[in-house]
Amino acid sequence: MEKWPEIEKAATEQRRELVLQGGGVDERISSCGGLPSSLYSLQLLNYLEVSQCPSLTEIHVEIQHLTNLQSLVLCRNKLTSVPDVIGILKSLKVLDLSVNNLKCLPQGIAQLKELNTLNVSCNCLEALPGGLSQCTKLATINVSKNQITTFPPDLFSERLDLLSTLVASDNSIHELSGEICKLSALKVLDVSNNKLSEIPSDLSDCPKLKEINFKGNKLGDKRLEKMVNGCQTKSILEYLRGKGRGRRDEEGGDSDKKKRQQQQQKKKGKAREEKDEVEELNKMVVRVLHVSEVPTALTVKVNAEVKDVRPYLVCCLVRGMSLKPGNALKRFLMAQTKLHDDLCGRRTIATIATHDAQLVKGPLVYDVRPPTRLKVVPLGRREMTAVELIRQLHLEADELRKQKKRQNVTGLHKYLQLLEGKSVYPCLVDADGDVISFPPITNSEKTKIKKTTTELLIEVTSSTSLQTCKDVMDAMIIKMAELNKFTAEHQEEAGSDGEEDGARQPAADAETSSQLIVQQL
Repeated sequence: MEKWPEIEKAATEQRRELVLQGGGVDERISSCGGLPSSLYSLQLLNYLEVSQCPSLTEIHVEIQHLTNLQSLVLCRNKLTSVPDVIGILKSLKVLDLSVNNLKCLPQGIAQLKELNTLNVSCNCLEALPGGLSQCTKLATINVSKNQITTFPPDLFSERLDLLSTLVASDNSIHELSGEICKLSALKVLDVSNNKLSEIPSDLSDCPKLKEINFKGNKLGDKRLEKMVNGCQTKSILEYLRGKGRGRRDEEGGDSDKKKRQQQQQKKKGKAREEKDEVEELNKMVVRVLHVSEVPTALTVKVNAEVKDVRPYLVCCLVRGMSLKPGNALKRFLMAQTKLHDDLCGRRTIATIATHDAQLVKGPLVYDVRPPTRLKVVPLGRREMTAVELIRQLHLEADELRKQKKRQNVTGLHKYLQLLEGKSVYPCLVDADGDVISFPPITNSEKTKIKKTTTELLIEVTSSTSLQTCKDVMDAMIIKMAELNKFTAEHQEEAGSDGEEDGARQPAADAETSSQLIVQQL
């Protein structure tokens, strides 16, 4: 039997976490016919990740012995089944089975009383198991990119009073029950790109709902369909609330004629407001320009060597982003972080880098360099080689974990491991030969954005696919447009967050500051 040094080390040091991922691990799984039985003797583990191993098609029932597991991450493999004994792992809080070949989920999942996060996105699921309402601590469910046609009846249960995020985009769901209003903690609902023909008015009764996405559904109510493609959540919920009131009036039978007329006048007023908002959005906050043919235009050359490391790259220039007023820069950085955590899978799927375009010297080259020769000035640090930086980040991550008494692997650990075993690292290099980006690790201090930045270079890289880069870039641009609109409408004072010296100045006029111009590179 082939030795697994990672497992031996975890046993010897009585470690609480273990991460197995990448090509080397996949080769051993292939030669052993699966994971070694010694893995299931590590009963102290509370974090186990086995990912990016296409040879892994099943998990042995011996997984039931790891009863202290709190996080089980089995993403980006080729799993076709998960044993029902997973229900024995009573301490499990996070279960990530995303990007596999699962056609069904074990009924045992419903026995996981401590489960907080369930991610089964990017599989071949046609249905979810019943009984999920028994997992009363569920806060996040992601079932996107499957073949699900309907939600199980008990999912919309008052027992799930902590469920705040439900993502079910890119499925074949044809109906959304009005019972969804029982999810009192629901904040985010994404059922885009499904087969819904209507949205229940009861959805407006979800008291904490802040973000909804119904795009890509052919709704019978064409006004509502237009709204979901352009309006903010608040406006859509108000429209649904108005429809609900109208329906209840009709069901009430004979009511006072004058009262009905007043209701109709209110509806017309709201309809006019919604129409105005749609028209305002349709004027548009983003103008997209094609690749410039001007000889001095910024370009990016991609060298062939990146194909074995991190092959996919999308870039653009963005003008008109207002970062100076109030907390605008802080909101922008928080939005980028949220995209990294969610859509980018904590940088494991894709990475976004932002630069002050005025500080970028073109033409740029997307290239690879050996770790000892790749020098960069990381954000907030001195110049160092990639080897030194990664060593330092590992030390800092370990220290942070000890300080906070965490036993699990941090998000930082996760994307540091993406470069393990690579003989060369990807980097974006400017005309001076300086590295301005080292994905997925850091940007350079040389091109760091500030409140005074007026033109940004946005860069998205991925080892997954070019479409992934495009999707992330689209999401980033949309979020920037929303933030710019917010900044324009809320007249904050420049420098009000204490990040800028000098006298405070009022924000720019909304008419001149909310439009973004995106130049493709």
